[in-house]
Amino acid sequence: MKVALVIERIETWRGGAETSTMQFARDLASLGCEVHVVTGTYMPSTPELRIVPVRVGRLLKGWRTGFFARRAAALVREGDYDIVHAITPCPVADIYQPRGGTVPEMLARNRATCPTALRRAFKRIAQWLRFKYHVMGRLETRLLNRQPPPVVVAISRYVADQLRRHYAFDPDRIRTIFNGVDPDVTDAAQRRQDRQSVRRQYALADDDLMLLCVAHNFKLKGVGRAIEALHLLAGGSESLRRDNGRCVLVVVGRDNPARYVRLADRLGLADRVIFTGATDRTGAFFHAADVLVHPTYYDPCSRVVLEALAAGLPVVTTRFNGAAERIRDGLHGYVVDSPDDVEAIADRLRRLSDDAHRHECARRAPAAVEEISMFAHAGRSYELYRAMLSEGTAVRQGESL
Repeated sequence: MKVALVIERIETWRGGAETSTMQFARDLASLGCEVHVVTGTYMPSTPELRIVPVRVGRLLKGWRTGFFARRAAALVREGDYDIVHAITPCPVADIYQPRGGTVPEMLARNRATCPTALRRAFKRIAQWLRFKYHVMGRLETRLLNRQPPPVVVAISRYVADQLRRHYAFDPDRIRTIFNGVDPDVTDAAQRRQDRQSVRRQYALADDDLMLLCVAHNFKLKGVGRAIEALHLLAGGSESLRRDNGRCVLVVVGRDNPARYVRLADRLGLADRVIFTGATDRTGAFFHAADVLVHPTYYDPCSRVVLEALAAGLPVVTTRFNGAAERIRDGLHGYVVDSPDDVEAIADRLRRLSDDAHRHECARRAPAAVEEISMFAHAGRSYELYRAMLSEGTAVRQGESL
């Protein structure tokens, strides 16, 4: 089966969507598919994946995305593919899988990070003025309104709900195939070594409660809310002592921490909030931490949360995260209704500061994701491809943009 996987950018340092897409492509190849990744990212082909480059030059972002979609569609038409599976909207896609969620929801949830109605109004104007968002919205709208429409693969129920709310998209054309994550098979000795090395590097004692944030967009992922929740955990005091150790927030990611350093300093938490910068040792930080706090304003289905659960790390996140659908309150961690409800976040973290309860949640956490490996995700997609080919519904559609 010859499959075209269309995605504008696939540099895995960009985030979970790109990392998941590349792993998904490799798992499809292992199932016997001939996978061609149609992308604007320059990288060499490998024995398992063929990279089909789309040259877009040095255009502005908005023009670049539109040009990529047109060139990708032309290449796909020439390629004699059995299935065209688009991550970036492509007018000739058989399957559309918006790993970043829908454009209207992404814009709405970015506005939600603004603390006042006036700021949200200004944010809406700023979004309207950005040509890239017009192009992205136009591409997605055209694809979803196409007749016949593509089959849309939603990586969570949250994304499926977005399709119905923003586009009134036919539920019969939606297939929910939950995002995948592989089990953490790290042995106990390596986990202990990771815990010791990370904590030693940042001067944390073994009995300190280490709260972990992993994010590349600090504002959208609620890093500020996590710092405020840590302040509430302290009850406004300066000591921040637990009965058996300190409570410390470690933030891993490549965003600029300056405004959050100032927030921590203003709240008296300068020595309790640590910014590490980007790392390729995220797994080691999962093994070193006690709780992942991810009070996100928007995540279609956070890979970080799924990986943390697989590593046996209890999670506190929000309902604006599709990965929250795997979490049962009090069993694997907690889900709060809003990232702005700092008191609720602090309350759930306080519950997990109890050693016995936290250890029980940690023991159960891997079970929350044991049925959703990336290989299983690819397998279900492969079965969808076969069904569409058998039914004759996988036919090049769409028109030039």
